[in-house]
Amino acid sequence: MFGKKLMLLPALILSAAAALSGCTSGGSAGAAGDKVINIYQGKVEISDQLQEMKELYESSHPGVKLNIQSVGGGTDYAASLKSRFSAGAQPDIFTIGGFQERDLWLEYLEDLSDQPWVQHMDQVSKDPMTVDGKLYGFPLNYEGYGFLYNKDIFKEAGVTEIPKTLTELEAAAEKIKAAGYTPFVNAYAEWWVLGNHNVNVPFARQDDPDAFMQALNDGSADIAGNEIFNGWLDLLDLTLKYGQANPLTTDYNTQMSTFANGKAAMTQQGNWVQPTLDGINPDLNVGMMPMPISDDAEANDKLYVGVPIYWVVNNSSPVKEEAKELLDWMASSPEGQQFLTEKFQFIPALNNVEANPDDIGPLGAELTKYIGDDKALGWYFQQLPIGTPQDYSSLMQSYIAGRDTREQLLKNLQASYDNLKVR
Repeated sequence: MFGKKLMLLPALILSAAAALSGCTSGGSAGAAGDKVINIYQGKVEISDQLQEMKELYESSHPGVKLNIQSVGGGTDYAASLKSRFSAGAQPDIFTIGGFQERDLWLEYLEDLSDQPWVQHMDQVSKDPMTVDGKLYGFPLNYEGYGFLYNKDIFKEAGVTEIPKTLTELEAAAEKIKAAGYTPFVNAYAEWWVLGNHNVNVPFARQDDPDAFMQALNDGSADIAGNEIFNGWLDLLDLTLKYGQANPLTTDYNTQMSTFANGKAAMTQQGNWVQPTLDGINPDLNVGMMPMPISDDAEANDKLYVGVPIYWVVNNSSPVKEEAKELLDWMASSPEGQQFLTEKFQFIPALNNVEANPDDIGPLGAELTKYIGDDKALGWYFQQLPIGTPQDYSSLMQSYIAGRDTREQLLKNLQASYDNLKVR
């Protein structure tokens, strides 16, 4: 469907937090005799909904308690997870991405190949978590991103067509600015906004992304001389030219508040922010549009889609069978499926789970249409060498701050890849 394969806490703080919360693997956060499933997950936007799911699940599964911790947003989830393991506070279920993160955590992962919900996965969701024919992760959902836009501001500013080229995007930004609105709010303080999603654009837009990444691995490709990367920086420059004054100090929460309250017309995010937007402004008339890097409208008319995270089971957990039962409940029961769609507002990655467009929100509905129209490109940041996204974010922030030229940034991106790739 998608063509090709497709967020620092010091260890001492985490260790103390784990001790206070009883969140070591198989901990005793419930009553005496209860089996506690400790869940450490990185999607803060569904933290309230997960607590609601916890209450429902516990009421229907006597003797089982869920201890859920949500870490993300302004906190580096991946680094905090490593610190938790180092501190001996291993969760029973935790969340990771596919490909490189899968390999990083493989020794801790339970083989889930025999679980009943596996038959409802397609190959796109299986590939990132499969090694030697064994599947190691439960796909929470499909997600996609691009530029979110305020339809009412567009209408007021006289922007009648979705811009699909750089020229059209700049013309729209001029109209929006003239109407008294900030065209873009940029959360460039967040490493994952830059190092995951933004930098994914030039990788995914290659004619053959897999071949390009392989060429980077064997040294026959060069980011600095790649025309698509130059087009990508044209887009980044445009967001800065028409963005707010302090992009490098704007975090996720400020970004969402600014956009949801109608102070900016566009922002880079995905359908996962729908619950956050609804919580701030349930009447927001929002849509999702492409991120053009050239004046080729057809080539630009894509969104970036993938499985963002998988729920995985710790293979040393004393409650791993109960953890598997929870995943099966989420995948197969009407109540669990309701959380995946209506409550979390997710596009399900299991073909036995149906999502009503009214449940997944306007962003999910628009993304689903792009997927159905075969206008989806993959998430190749998941295949970058470990550490590359964070490093790329720092390099891009240096460029945004004006410390590096475009040429220096492109050379630095290449050097970072060469330094971190597996030899």
